[in-house]
Amino acid sequence: MISKAQFDIEIQGIISNAIREDVGDGDHSSLACIPKSAQGKAKLLVKDEGIIAGVEFAKQVFQYVDSNLKVETLIEDGAMVKHNDVVFYVEGASQSILKAERLVLNAMQRMSAIATKTKKYVDLLEGTGTKILDTRKTTPGIRALEKWAVKIGGGENHRFALYDMIMLKDNHIDFAGDIGAAITKTQEYLKANNRDLKIIVEARDLDEIKEILKYPGVYRILIDNFNYEDTRTAVKLIGDQCQTESSGGINEQTLRKYAECGVDYISSGALTHSVYNMDLSLKAV
Repeated sequence: MISKAQFDIEIQGIISNAIREDVGDGDHSSLACIPKSAQGKAKLLVKDEGIIAGVEFAKQVFQYVDSNLKVETLIEDGAMVKHNDVVFYVEGASQSILKAERLVLNAMQRMSAIATKTKKYVDLLEGTGTKILDTRKTTPGIRALEKWAVKIGGGENHRFALYDMIMLKDNHIDFAGDIGAAITKTQEYLKANNRDLKIIVEARDLDEIKEILKYPGVYRILIDNFNYEDTRTAVKLIGDQCQTESSGGINEQTLRKYAECGVDYISSGALTHSVYNMDLSLKAV
């Protein structure tokens, strides 16, 4: 996984690019009718129900736009919220509040939706010992926000990107020639380039599970698109040799059944690619 320093760089990049995109050479609506000296206060109002996420991100946005803005937090990231809850107040230059408004709302609405869905999945897995993972199926440019939201909802992050973990999927295996070639070449590459990256290998059937197990050094086997019976068999075959992960169209109806097969992890792209934004507003007070 990426370091905190790398993650912080990603967040700052998201903020600077989003403000560039949204503000350009100036918020002319505010500049036209609100004096530069005007001071104001606004509240983040919840108009929905779920897990709030993005409070700490919002603070960073306000700080980036205007270091003199003051935020009073009433509800922290990860808390359950309901209609008419006030999450925080922000106070300072009215122009600055308005400049930051849309980025704060866009990010928090999406992050809260992801955190809410993740929490639902986490609750469905309670007592099984299986953990929920996100994927790289994220919105281009804001992956750090979406993976942050998964963590807030109680899930765990898979690899952040292509550079922080090796995942040998079906196309890698087919292009390399076979499973053995893919694993061997990968291990040689890592050694030659002095890189310490964990290796995950995808299996499409039980025969491929058996083939992967011939090669030591695999961190996790991705049991992809297996039925329940074959998943249970795969888990028994793998034993303690490495970690196990199920994936492939697993939804709220099938999630717990796959967990009960004994896998360590279940990964779900739906956590980030299939959510409806939480309804939030930033209102002047």
